[in-house]
Amino acid sequence: MRPIEIETTPRRTASKSILVVEDDITLSTLIVDHLQRVGYSVKSAGSWQEGRSLVAQEVPNLLIMDNRLPDADGIEVLPELSNQTAVIILTAYGSVQNAVQAIKAGASEYLTKPINLDELELVVARALETNALRQEHLFWKSRARDSNRHTLVGNSSRFKRLIELIELVAPSDMTVLVQGESGVGKELVARAIHQTSSRTDQNFIVVDCCTLQEALFESELFGHEKGAFTGAAQLKKGLIEGAEGGTLFLDEIGEIEPSAQAKLLRLLDTGQFRRVGSNRNLRADVRVVAATNRDLEQEVQEKRFREDLYYRLTGFVVNVPALRERSEDIPALVQHFLKFNSLSRRSDKAISPAALDQLIRYEWYGNVRELRNVIERAIVVSGDQKTIEPQHLGLHSRNGNYLETTSLLFDHEPTLEDIQVEYLNRLLSKYQGHRATIARVLGVSERNLYRLINRYGLSKPHEQAQ
Repeated sequence: MRPIEIETTPRRTASKSILVVEDDITLSTLIVDHLQRVGYSVKSAGSWQEGRSLVAQEVPNLLIMDNRLPDADGIEVLPELSNQTAVIILTAYGSVQNAVQAIKAGASEYLTKPINLDELELVVARALETNALRQEHLFWKSRARDSNRHTLVGNSSRFKRLIELIELVAPSDMTVLVQGESGVGKELVARAIHQTSSRTDQNFIVVDCCTLQEALFESELFGHEKGAFTGAAQLKKGLIEGAEGGTLFLDEIGEIEPSAQAKLLRLLDTGQFRRVGSNRNLRADVRVVAATNRDLEQEVQEKRFREDLYYRLTGFVVNVPALRERSEDIPALVQHFLKFNSLSRRSDKAISPAALDQLIRYEWYGNVRELRNVIERAIVVSGDQKTIEPQHLGLHSRNGNYLETTSLLFDHEPTLEDIQVEYLNRLLSKYQGHRATIARVLGVSERNLYRLINRYGLSKPHEQAQ
């Protein structure tokens, strides 16, 4: 008779190492034997001195430690261990207070003697899984941080000074105002400040002060209570709460209304805010970085921006130079955009000396954002050619003033709205979505310009600068 073959799936525990530090020899032997039968690699120590020596030789995946050892208090030594490995605390003195104390000190789990071996097995598996997820999270955070550090590109003296300012202010919690034209990369500067700070593992929340509707701005930023206004069917946490422990980036802060300016000032002064419709103060642990392409000092003089908020924001100012002020960085930026672009593919294309010379001599209305757009277009237009030439750049019809004349052609008698739409479209294309320039040409505010773009359903300027 053919013997029955039973196929078993081995547990994935053999690669997991555990160290048991317990002075009760009987209990220590019981735990070690059980976990070894389950499939873990287990060592034991009867004192903290012995356990520390073993940890120094090889950090285990998990440490199971008695709270009261002959030569140490388990909770007191937890801080030096919890950053290296997961820790389960064992104690004969179980209480809610002890459990809370152990978890706050860094323990992954907490078990009370006498130990139930089935419960121990479950707790060990859970602690190992949680620690693995934590390590994976930290790994990808680190990878993301490392990759993002290279998005600010340049070698010029102005660029190096910018990096020096970022590294100088990042370790503090100071409020920072980033100033510069549209397209220079103000958001990237803000991200670099966040990534270089102690808050790097927390959220970086972006608030576009220009695109948020005026009536909803405070609700989005501060949140609202249920019933605070028509349509507020439930409590909603604001973006400030989403940035808890991290950085809140207020892009184009010069666009916010006076009522919101007053509430923002209170947040910066006291660290407190209220949701819309609430009379209860909430405290926010957030670092605020703001950005603007406006002259806020001029806005203050013209009574469009609060003077006290202006002084609160300008404690530390980072001025981002326009691309035309650091044209020596263009070759490095071009190479960066050839390798890393939004076309979802790496490019192995080269750029000819003539094309590069044209890029260096060109006056960039849209700064780095426009340069990136031109390079990405050239990658597509050049097709199978390995080298990008001047004709692929699309700059041949431009000079310092872009176009000497503007002609609007229609195949019908145009209405005033037809002319407005066509002219606005022309300006959007001409100035690569540079809102400040377009608004200045039209003689309107940037907020009114944005409303015109929305009203006519035109393509909005690309907001993500490099």
